[in-house]
Amino acid sequence: MTGALKRVAWLRWPAAIALLIALAVHEGIADAFALIAHTGPVLLWLVPLHALPLLLDARAWQLLLDKRVGLAALWWIAVVREAVGRLLPVLGIGGELAGIRLGTRYLPNVSLVSASVIVEMLVTIVVQYALAMLGLALLRFHASDGNVIGNVIAAGLIASLPVCVAAFVVAHRGAPFHRLEAMARRWLDPAHALAARLDGKRLDHDIRVLLQRVPLLARSFAWQFAGYVLGAAEVYTALDMLGHPVSIAGAVAIETLTQAVRNAVFIAPAGLGVQEATIIAIAAAFGVDRQAALSFALLRRMREFAWGGIALVLLRVAEPKRTCEFARDRG
Repeated sequence: MTGALKRVAWLRWPAAIALLIALAVHEGIADAFALIAHTGPVLLWLVPLHALPLLLDARAWQLLLDKRVGLAALWWIAVVREAVGRLLPVLGIGGELAGIRLGTRYLPNVSLVSASVIVEMLVTIVVQYALAMLGLALLRFHASDGNVIGNVIAAGLIASLPVCVAAFVVAHRGAPFHRLEAMARRWLDPAHALAARLDGKRLDHDIRVLLQRVPLLARSFAWQFAGYVLGAAEVYTALDMLGHPVSIAGAVAIETLTQAVRNAVFIAPAGLGVQEATIIAIAAAFGVDRQAALSFALLRRMREFAWGGIALVLLRVAEPKRTCEFARDRG
């Protein structure tokens, strides 16, 4: 990563933290923590619950690799990818780079692994739009007052659609990685083994081959979509534990729209402030008390940090040298 990108990545943090603090103070963070404390240790069950959506996501990636890598290996890589992508100050690509690095440990073909990750990202874009449409439909027909937030999210989706379509067209018709190979090498550091093995022309070819396999893409889409919807179980369970239950439709809407907004506003590091504000707004539209919604938002943030710790332990145990490499890349 260039020095300029590193500076931008780090400068996002003060603004995001300020937004989160302002939101927490406005919504009553003391009451939110009091509700969490009153509910007690039962909330710890939310941590292992997150393993299931990650497993489905790993399965979607495994299909794009033609099952060349075992599901257990891809699951732990998915844990690391999510932790890096969500918790570290990298401009939206840190998790993907981590996935490529770790994936080549099990499949020593940089081009194939990279192509699978890039195509998975494109599939994720489609999944996010499908999830957002599902969430907006649930918000429209099941929420008591969600018109304003629904209109804002819909407008954002429409505005971003041309960029997403262009990404698919360029990946399928053009040769972006062959042309940007030099830039990619700078991001990865020319001395890095991964950069040394990168072949932009071959990578473009492998991406096009995958994009032409429509049935395979459809299956990967289905597994990813199911994983995100299953993530609504965390919403439903947590709010029920907190004593403010929400309907299944409400839980799915909260999960899908929060994911859509967080991914759309990728400039916000770790989604700080953005994720919490979206959860509160959508939950309130379904009649959930705002302090309870903030409590859940804080619980989700705690769960992310818990899984981040799990990821670092897995990475440290499996590949201590790579852990040092990630630390140097962030410096």
